[in-house]
Amino acid sequence: MTSTTPAESDPAPRPKRRSFTAEYKLRIVAEYDAAPKSGKGAILRRERLYHSHVKEWRAARDAGALEKLVDKRTSPARPKKSAAEAENEKLRRQVERLEKELARNKAALEVMGKASALLGMISEGAD
Repeated sequence: MTSTTPAESDPAPRPKRRSFTAEYKLRIVAEYDAAPKSGKGAILRRERLYHSHVKEWRAARDAGALEKLVDKRTSPARPKKSAAEAENEKLRRQVERLEKELARNKAALEVMGKASALLGMISEGAD
């Protein structure tokens, strides 16, 4: 019977997601566009990029949206929410949900009250 030892740590650390500056993106797009057809693949391999990166960055550049060249998900310019802000946002959503539920329940009670009054009037008239 073989014994397995528990892994103390992951032998290969998880890779970090790369982020690119707007200047880098513009430089690569310009270099890629200026390169001959046979050299475009070499640029992508050297920079470890995909054609889709260049295509997306070129479209953003052509649209004149340099701010779109910054990845909002990983950009250091994106402000991090503190734990208190995250909790407040969660509680606001919960309050909104509960207020909607309360309004729906109030409307149902109002309808039930009217139905009860109507049935009471009908039963009095039958007597």
